[in-house]
Amino acid sequence: MQRPEAISRREGLKRILQCSAGSLLAFQNATRTEKDSSFLTDIGVCTSLSNHAILYQHGCAFVEEKVSDFLLPDKPEAEFLAVLPTLRKALLPVYACRIFLPGSLPCVGDAVKQEALSAYAETALRRAGQASVKIIVFGSGSARRIPSGFDADKARAQLIGFLRQTASMAARYGVTIVFEPLNRRETNMVNRVRQGAEIVEAVDHSSLKMLVDIYHMYQEGEAAQEIARAGRLIHHCHIAELESRTAPVTMKDDFRPFFRALKDAGYRGKLCIESSWENLATQLPAALQVLRKQISEA
Repeated sequence: MQRPEAISRREGLKRILQCSAGSLLAFQNATRTEKDSSFLTDIGVCTSLSNHAILYQHGCAFVEEKVSDFLLPDKPEAEFLAVLPTLRKALLPVYACRIFLPGSLPCVGDAVKQEALSAYAETALRRAGQASVKIIVFGSGSARRIPSGFDADKARAQLIGFLRQTASMAARYGVTIVFEPLNRRETNMVNRVRQGAEIVEAVDHSSLKMLVDIYHMYQEGEAAQEIARAGRLIHHCHIAELESRTAPVTMKDDFRPFFRALKDAGYRGKLCIESSWENLATQLPAALQVLRKQISEA
């Protein structure tokens, strides 16, 4: 028979351990909640900087401009410098610029003009650094389209070489290039998340990451789980509704599986609406409400 004092000591120790376990669980839950609270809080819109006040009014965090319209890589330096005062007066930063290359400057195929291509890319990335743009989105479906009859493996090698070269440029200016898989109606090269991840891994440069666009994933019939395969490579995210690439205001599309996959992958980047708008000022609040609700439920 055990002594009463031994039983008492054992019960006391048991209670201490239970309390400690409870405290640890509470701490873990609080930490998880704190981490999750920052998930996809920064939402922006692909639009002109001239709309900055509308975005700011409704709680957006940034603007995503076009490379050609904002950084003006094919225009004289004076024209670009004239844009910078506008940026300083804006209520929101231009965090990213999309459509890195115009269709007139292909980076694959027999018609590549290497000197002009390199000069355009260098100018765009240098000016991005000057304007504190953090991300350059490389979708540019026309510029990376494989010409009919051209060897696909050679095109892939050209693409990897171009990305390796421009990633080194980007690093000098504190910019990250994000490579975007596009659906097959927009290009015939790198249409799926897994293919994009393979290209980024082949380049293997810290200034080249990946963008996932939920609209393109829908178009390609990709499951949200594909995001997990590219997890650590993903640095930016675009979104729009499947039908007509409209703003997410109809509540027909369930984005929650994609948000959940991003969360499980440890994604801590931003979310940008890349869509058509009938009326930005009136539709934006509804779109943000839909997105924030689904993000909170993911």
